[in-house]
Amino acid sequence: MILRALTALSAPAGERSRLSVFYFHRALARPDPLLPSEPDAATFDRMLGWIGSQFRVLDPLDACERLFAGTLPSRPALVTFDDGYRDNFTVALPILQQHRMQAAFFVSTAFLDGSMMFNDRVIEAVRGCTAQSLPLPGPDGEVRRSVPVRDLAERRVAIDLILAAIKHLPPAQRDERVLELERAAGATPARGLMMDPGQVAALHRTGMRVGGHTRTHPILLALDDAAAEREIGGGLDDLAAMTGERPLLFAYPNGKPGSDFDARHVSMVERAGCHYAFTTQPGAASRASRRYELPRFTPWDRQRTKFGLRAWRNLAVDR
Repeated sequence: MILRALTALSAPAGERSRLSVFYFHRALARPDPLLPSEPDAATFDRMLGWIGSQFRVLDPLDACERLFAGTLPSRPALVTFDDGYRDNFTVALPILQQHRMQAAFFVSTAFLDGSMMFNDRVIEAVRGCTAQSLPLPGPDGEVRRSVPVRDLAERRVAIDLILAAIKHLPPAQRDERVLELERAAGATPARGLMMDPGQVAALHRTGMRVGGHTRTHPILLALDDAAAEREIGGGLDDLAAMTGERPLLFAYPNGKPGSDFDARHVSMVERAGCHYAFTTQPGAASRASRRYELPRFTPWDRQRTKFGLRAWRNLAVDR
């Protein structure tokens, strides 16, 4: 009750309200030791209970419109998911429905055919690795040393190091490094981590919002302008074909202003017909926020009081 009262003071109704936007990637059917930061179903269920007791979870598009109209209720919040994982549909959706909450799902459309994003290919290569070490690319993408993968702790470290090394490479070079990694690991690539088009359409029919997240989840700053425009608009076109409705919401891949996207890409999203877009910068949105650079917050605490306090403190970060 104290956290709820503090949140109401920090995010009152009307023109001075502040909108908290929680974002997730996955809701796992069961815990995964290689993905310790991703909640499993039971944890996600608890998190939604905590969010619901402290905030009012709103329809994402309606909340954005009310934010800039100055008509939000007190303690407003959104729940969002990025990328389009299958467990968003099979695990997260039923839990959201049990809590009577709506959410926005930002989907990268190139992977709905059973293929995987580069980061998941790295994770699955490390998971299935039969070698004692794997190649670690340097800042230029060239491999100069290896990283051990003999036990779980080393594999977690290896995943973080490899992803950090290749994330901002040009897409073609990044994919070459991932392919080399898969060969070195001797692992069979997994498939079926992402939703298929039918599930995206079914998600939309439940009343959840489906938003753009490009086609191949590139770092937009690693692309030339024409390629970036194709990624943004093409992903929206794909989703419109699946759902029968062109998305009005968008989330930037990786989402850090200045390092992942810039003002050119903001303009592209606006020209593509979206009304609002989200970053991964922490903080809460106010009526003074840029409508194409709305902040979001990742909750990682697994204890109720810590979770609630962190969510409340996030309201003080002005974006």
